[in-house]
Amino acid sequence: MQSRVMLGLTLATLAALPAAAQTAPADVVFNEGAIETSLTGAPGDAAEGAKVMASRAMGNCVACHVVTAMPEASFQGNVGPALDGAAGRWSEAQLRGIVANAKMTFDGTVMPAFYKTEGYIRPGDAYTGKAPTGPLPPILDGTQIENVVAYLMTLKD
Repeated sequence: MQSRVMLGLTLATLAALPAAAQTAPADVVFNEGAIETSLTGAPGDAAEGAKVMASRAMGNCVACHVVTAMPEASFQGNVGPALDGAAGRWSEAQLRGIVANAKMTFDGTVMPAFYKTEGYIRPGDAYTGKAPTGPLPPILDGTQIENVVAYLMTLKD
């Protein structure tokens, strides 16, 4: 019985390790807009990154950007630059920084900060008085950010 409990505790601890390895949004270090180190310590999965980029429930990058390598993603936008050739224009660290919080690279951009939890302007207070207080969860977690970066790194000229 005791060995089963120990095995259960060990498995639970191991299952929690990847989540613990993520750099928290407040601990991310930007260097001129770039994030030099992985948010998870593991390489991203480009196929999963493509799903995040095309999903309206997650990143929905194609709502603002054209990605010709994703013809199945309908209603691609033109608010942001085309992402074709992104790996030739930006380094992996720069792409990680742009996806995490593009405002650190492009002052005044309308691109949302996908890996930010605090520092938001909360105009809801002026209308309803019910704007949330305190940190908000990031739009994407560290693994999703790394997956998107892995996919963007496949977009070469």
